[in-house]
Amino acid sequence: MNIAKPQSLTIEKGPKAVLLLHGFTGSTKDVKKLAFHLAERGYTIHAPIYSGHGVEPEALLETTPEDWWQDVVKGYQFLQQKGYKEIAVAGISLGGVFSLKVAETFPVKAVVSMCAPISRDNSQGLFTRLYHYARLYKSFEKKSKDQIISELHELRITPKDSLDSVTEITIETREQLANIKAPTLIMQGALDDELYQESAPMILNTVKAEEKEIIWYENSGHIITLGKERDQVNEDVADFLDQIEWKIAN
Repeated sequence: MNIAKPQSLTIEKGPKAVLLLHGFTGSTKDVKKLAFHLAERGYTIHAPIYSGHGVEPEALLETTPEDWWQDVVKGYQFLQQKGYKEIAVAGISLGGVFSLKVAETFPVKAVVSMCAPISRDNSQGLFTRLYHYARLYKSFEKKSKDQIISELHELRITPKDSLDSVTEITIETREQLANIKAPTLIMQGALDDELYQESAPMILNTVKAEEKEIIWYENSGHIITLGKERDQVNEDVADFLDQIEWKIAN
């Protein structure tokens, strides 16, 4: 059974643009509801999908975080080439890390970092996420139990250098957090793992933005854009972007 590959998502609504970034092993489905909510509020949205994501898990290990970062850069440049002069960036999980890296690298109107593991110092737990994704993906493909077991075994013994590189790019981003001056919103699920809960106040305390805040979601875990409080998350992101002083009016 072939599974339809998620595609990059672009919704053009107004002169204020937002680059939306998904997480590790995720896809644009992570941020699709948020994208449409922001579009309804008059924002133009572009959500790129990273190389090796949204397809068979083996493809992910054939790509690197540098490949994914270049997809993010191309997403930013895509909006520029479309003529958008004011761009905000928002991302979930690894996309949250990338959103911070975008704010360190390019001019942005604002940055929204959701459940970003900026305090990550090793690749522990990353393969577990990939393994769970692989098992679910292969089940959706309607493969036999024996075939799934065999392919998961092959996945276990496949070199995983790219996972170590996730740590490297996270540390590099963490070391540059003080360069962020754009208004910053940090959003974090209170039921998320400790790594993410530790990361949220670290980001808040390190970025040098004059306008910065953190919002906790008491009934949410990791992918807060799809969790119980997703409607509130969507509203909070939109409200934050609305209060930014955009030079271009709708």
